[in-house]
Amino acid sequence: MTKVTNVFPKDFLWGASTAANQCEGAYIEDGKGLSVADVLASDPEKGHRIETTSIEEGKFYASHKAVDMYNHIDSDIELMKEMGLRSYRMSIAWTRIFPNGDDAEPNEAGLKYYDHVFDKLGKAGIEPVVTLSHYEPPLHMADKGGWSNREMIDCFVKYARTVFARYKGKVKYWLTFNEINCLQVPFGVMTAGGMRIAFHSPENTEQLRFQALHHQFVASALAVKELHRIDPEAKVGCMIASMLQYGLTARPADQLLSLQHNQMSYLFASDVMMRGNYPGYAERYFREHDIVIKKEPGDDEIIKQGCVDFYSCSYYMTSCIGTAESVQEMGGSRTTGNLTESLANPYLKESQWGWPIDPSGFRYLLNQVYDRYQKPIMIVENGLGAKDELTEDGAIHDNYRIDYLRSHVEAMKEAILDGVEVIGYMPWSAVDLIALSTGNIEKRYGFIYVDLDNFGNGTAKRYRKDSFEWYKGVIASNGEKID
Repeated sequence: MTKVTNVFPKDFLWGASTAANQCEGAYIEDGKGLSVADVLASDPEKGHRIETTSIEEGKFYASHKAVDMYNHIDSDIELMKEMGLRSYRMSIAWTRIFPNGDDAEPNEAGLKYYDHVFDKLGKAGIEPVVTLSHYEPPLHMADKGGWSNREMIDCFVKYARTVFARYKGKVKYWLTFNEINCLQVPFGVMTAGGMRIAFHSPENTEQLRFQALHHQFVASALAVKELHRIDPEAKVGCMIASMLQYGLTARPADQLLSLQHNQMSYLFASDVMMRGNYPGYAERYFREHDIVIKKEPGDDEIIKQGCVDFYSCSYYMTSCIGTAESVQEMGGSRTTGNLTESLANPYLKESQWGWPIDPSGFRYLLNQVYDRYQKPIMIVENGLGAKDELTEDGAIHDNYRIDYLRSHVEAMKEAILDGVEVIGYMPWSAVDLIALSTGNIEKRYGFIYVDLDNFGNGTAKRYRKDSFEWYKGVIASNGEKID
């Protein structure tokens, strides 16, 4: 057997990721307005989110300070440069640009801040990959129904047009909505649609969520058309949360359930955004669940004309699905995951937070997606949340994270050898930040440790983890040295 070397292209985008609402802090500085994320409280002791619809006295909002990247951005970019990052996937806080969402004019202070960020990244030789909306729509618009209100389309397109024009030549890669398919998941006020409807509300229906998702499809397609007009050299992609589920057993019924789940949970959104139309399996699902998507004249044509240029995704884990008979036979233990709960896979190890670790599933997913679309793929989230310990001499020995990332880089390499066109890998996360699922920092993902606790106490000093040095070597060797 001939061993293939130099698997990764010379211009491969090795990088790392963050999201504004989980790392920037400075939640009302320089004219920033409130977003949905700003009113999500957290419980520092129990480690979970608390649903609130406004900033309530006595509640703790970890994201208000987060890891204060807003005021540490220069030194954080220097650390990224030292690590050798070629790309940095980040998000713009929408309410730094349009504080209420429907403002007549943008906030110049917010625009200048990101001018500074992109200029610093450019000088460091780091390519920004920028998400327009990462779970933080303006609170003012969310109180008017969020993405269930069609008015959001115009607000989003105006915002997109503004930043596309402002940062032309500085940003080459854009993503419209982070994990857009998660709008289908009824996880309360954290929903990507920011519809201000709690998880247990009778109004939080599939009908409402799919209608809101349709509005996001139209908004994304219009933004794609705007970018291609404003900056023909730039590219825009979708961003999908991978929710791959295997059939629990070899029963044909389990395999069919797996197919149907995978279609509707994550392939549906990318089918619309990559292919430009609603697939037949979704139309059947809508008929059988009494879901009627209200479309305005021209919506279908807009979606068809506004297909994205590349595919991007988050990948953390896989799970299983099965019939009641299979669950009873197999025991049917549950597993937690990225915003979902499903059946555990008895053949996989799990993280401290009970997330299955499945690098083979990563290769499977990459092959599945590339076979389907034949367009470039970026991985813009992949990582391990763990309780890292800072030693007295300022070290963080996170070999468990290195093992996780190494196994996934190996799987990605195999997928490239399979013929998959992967153009970038940006693990979650560049620095420690506030975890989406818990609202706390103790579930750490970063290559860079931040000295803060769940209550926001600490020096905020940055420390290089062992994984920092490991990833630096991976990048320097262009993926050839991962041991």
